[in-house]
Order: sequence, then C-alpha cells, then structure tokens
Amino acid sequence: MADRKDPMLRMRKTELHQHLDGSIPPARIWSMMRRHGLTPVGTLPEMRRLLSIQPGEEGTLLAYLDKFHYPLWMTQFYENIQSVTEAIVAQAARHGVETLELRYSPVIHTFAGLTLRQAIRAVLSGMNRASSRRKIRCGLIIIAMRQHGPHIAKILARQAISEAQHLHDRCGVVGFDIAGPERSTPRASSGRPTRSPPGGASGHGPLREEVGPEVVWQTIDDLGVSRIGHACSAVKDPSLMRRLARDRILVECCLTSNYQTGAVSGASGTPSSTLWRMECRWPSAPTTPPSPAPIRPARPPCSAVLLPSRHRPDPRRCPGVLLHPRRPGPREA
Repeated sequence: MADRKDPMLRMRKTELHQHLDGSIPPARIWSMMRRHGLTPVGTLPEMRRLLSIQPGEEGTLLAYLDKFHYPLWMTQFYENIQSVTEAIVAQAARHGVETLELRYSPVIHTFAGLTLRQAIRAVLSGMNRASSRRKIRCGLIIIAMRQHGPHIAKILARQAISEAQHLHDRCGVVGFDIAGPERSTPRASSGRPTRSPPGGASGHGPLREEVGPEVVWQTIDDLGVSRIGHACSAVKDPSLMRRLARDRILVECCLTSNYQTGAVSGASGTPSSTLWRMECRWPSAPTTPPSPAPIRPARPPCSAVLLPSRHRPDPRRCPGVLLHPRRPGPREA
C-alpha cells in the first residue's frame, strides 16, 4: 500500500500528458491475460519487464512504443478497456492527482470488431465510473496517428467532436491530437492541420520530441496552440523560446521520456536549465511516487494541446504546472 506520509503523494497534482496504453497497471494486464490463457511469460515480474524500458533499450522512439504491444492483446474489448481505464484513474487518485487527462488512439483498439465510437465510449465509461467514487476530474484526448493518414484523422475528429466535453455532464473528449513518429512520416502526408476543429474539441499538433525547432514553429503558426508536448528541441532556437514565453505557451515535458526515446542523452543532460533561464517552468505532475528502481513504465511522447479555457488548470490551484513568462508581451507574428 502507498505510504501516505510520502510528501510526493500528499502533493496535489495535475496530469496533462498520460497515455492510456502505456500506464495500465501491470497487475491488471497480467490478471486479464491469465483469465484468457494468453500469458506470454510465466510470472508477473517477467511481465513487468516486458512492459517497462530495460537498461540498454533507451534511445529510440520505436523501441519505446514496442512496450504497447502486449496491452493491446487485451484492450480490444469494451469491458477490458473500461476496466483498465478505471484502474488507471484509481491509481492516479491514490497518487494525489486531482485532474487527469488521458490520451488514447481508438483505431488500434478496433481489431476485434469495436467501432471507433464504442472504443471511445469504453474509456469515457471507465472514467465516469472511477471518478464518481473519487475526487478526480478526468478528460479524454483522442489521438490520430500520422502513419494512418489524413482520411482516418478526419473520421476520428468527427467521432471526437461527437463525444466532446461540452456535450456531457461528466467526462468527455477535451482534445484532438496528431501523434506518431515524424522522421518516418512526412508532415505533408497528414495534411495541413486545422487551427481548431469545430464542435468544442481542442486541437493538438504533431510530435515534437524527435525533430527540430522548425516543426515547433510550424505547430505554433498553424495551430495557434496554448500547450505543446515534448518540445525539448525548442531550446536550440532562442527566438522560439522567446515566442513560447511571450505567447504564454505551456511546454509539457517528461524527463524520463526525453532520455528513453533518445531526444536527449544522459551525458548532455536535459533542456530544463535553459527553460528555467528563460523563466519558462516545466510542468511536472508525476502520477507515480518516487521509487528506488530506475525503470519507469513507458509513456510515449505526443503532441501539442489546445484546450478550451474552462478545461485549463487554474495556476493558483496547480502551482508549478503552468508556464509563467517574464511578462505577457505582444503576440509575435
């Protein structure tokens, strides 16, 4: 049982960037696999190793994403998706998270016959059931994968809008995201991103962890985002850093993800010191308490976020989560 005396657990947190597939408790996946007779290994500790980045596996995004394969065996069915979502929300609540946004690609959960709408509803149902028993606010961000192309992205966008937060009394879709490896997928293949989709859902831009600052510029100019994920390459361009600060654009960063995907090396350190010098605060809302073990569950990087103002965390209630520039300043062209 978690030690409630741990100051990290007592801290109030806001989790803005957590992927559903990469944060399912291993024990929950293991119990499902045993029930269906599909265990790839003999014990739970072995299963944990399959689901976590191991020494020597750091350095590439594709190796990082390989950790998603085994959970997908189980998350092709409505009740299983609902169950793992409940487990994730419950774990986050135990770790002091008060606002949780989960990211999720419905397409890769439809291989057993679910429709896209059913795959989305399964997550929202799990969120509603878990949040009704705990003091935690939840929202769902729908992911469109770049390699699936623009037509699938448009279909997903329509489904996301149909389940938008403003249409629900409880949990709904709060954003739409374009994600996936950029080096192997030209930006043009995903189509030109729209500034903001209609219907109340927010817009997200493409992945920024394995590419240069020019893609961060494109995301800002094309989408007009207020939050951008894994933009660690922005520190290479001082003018871009000034743009982020003056436009009050939040930078979401996961230090372990930066290292495990090869965005930064252990020798070079992280871009956090540069962000601090520019008076841009890195958001930090861990959903797991500190552990002596060096291995962390894989949480793949994703994209930029634009949320309606009513879904943005209040900086007075979530200290250390939002970007605080030196001054607002005029918006740069």
